Amino acid sequence: MNDLFNTPIDRRGSGSAKWDLMDKLFGVDPVDGLAMWTADSDYPTAPCVIEAVQAEVDRGIFGYFSDTPRYTGAVKWWMANRHDWEIEEDWIVPTHGLGNGVALCVDVWTQPDDHVVIFSPVYHEFAAKVRRAGRTVTECPLKREGDVYQLDLEDAQARLTGKETMLIWCSPQNPTGRVWSPDELRAVADFAERNGMMLLSDEVHHDLIYPGNRFVAMDVAAPDVRPRLVVLTAASKTFNLAGQRVGALIIPDPGLRAAMEARINALDSKPNALGFIMSAAAYSPEGAAWVDAQVEHLIGNRAVFDEAVNAIPGVRSLPLQGTYLAWVDFSGTGMSFDEFNARIRDEAKIAASPGPSFGTGGETCMRINLATTRGIVSEAGARLQRAFADLQ
Repeated sequence: MNDLFNTPIDRRGSGSAKWDLMDKLFGVDPVDGLAMWTADSDYPTAPCVIEAVQAEVDRGIFGYFSDTPRYTGAVKWWMANRHDWEIEEDWIVPTHGLGNGVALCVDVWTQPDDHVVIFSPVYHEFAAKVRRAGRTVTECPLKREGDVYQLDLEDAQARLTGKETMLIWCSPQNPTGRVWSPDELRAVADFAERNGMMLLSDEVHHDLIYPGNRFVAMDVAAPDVRPRLVVLTAASKTFNLAGQRVGALIIPDPGLRAAMEARINALDSKPNALGFIMSAAAYSPEGAAWVDAQVEHLIGNRAVFDEAVNAIPGVRSLPLQGTYLAWVDFSGTGMSFDEFNARIRDEAKIAASPGPSFGTGGETCMRINLATTRGIVSEAGARLQRAFADLQ
């Protein structure tokens, strides 16, 4: 399937947020810039997904849709066969995208005076959604030891104010690419339970894991935390379906599930039919084979990128355990964020996600998306070397 991932597709002018917003958001001209920021891949999704959409287009009718069991059955199959996680179909509560799912959880299980815990650096939308809901973020920094980020729950405990009612967890961790061990997951679950917090585990990057690492679902590692657990997942990152706005809250506890379903029904907020159909087609044996090929492609991209970037004195691309998001540390250059960001933006002409947006611990870093063709990854490495040539 090598050609599937390495055939260039010009996405400029197509309505792609990744490519068409990089000038507005980052000041990088799309004419000669490289869009490597938001978590969105540049190659077509799996052929089985495209075939499923084409069948619906050929049918030509897009009316009200009732085949949710096709989707929930596919999610159940995927979790069992890809992640050794046995779930029940009625645990699955579809949402209008995973971001909507996070926002719904904050809405349902917190109050305006509540605080929500996040472990930073972490996906910036966690804090943004908490604040937009009128809640307060309690930021607990991860501890970096060499190239690996570790939990520091003693420090986290000391940061709690007593108003925390929810913990939003990221597994695998975005942006650091960390894949958590079962012991670490149990420690997080114990921390949430000990402090009376709901535990939201965002596991959307769980399919993109590199050799030597193993993803374990929070519910598998710590089943005792089910009375306060919501797992968030979607086919969106694995199969690049984010534009279809379909996510899933997997809620084992019937009381929690009823509360969420009641809120969704009150808002009349549901996914779209094509998103259900595409996700169901993705979660299949054919989709699994495509994912395996994608991971092999990403392994190659990671190797090419790391070799180029790590040759720049003072720059370090941390070894990824999972995700397609390189986490690059520029602290060794002695430059401020504004200095190295300007080189990346103005000289390399790469639109990348700024590390500070991910919270404490991201001040010296940039997140760079490697889910693209090998040619773009090679070009990005060469551009970065030229932008920092005076250091060599």
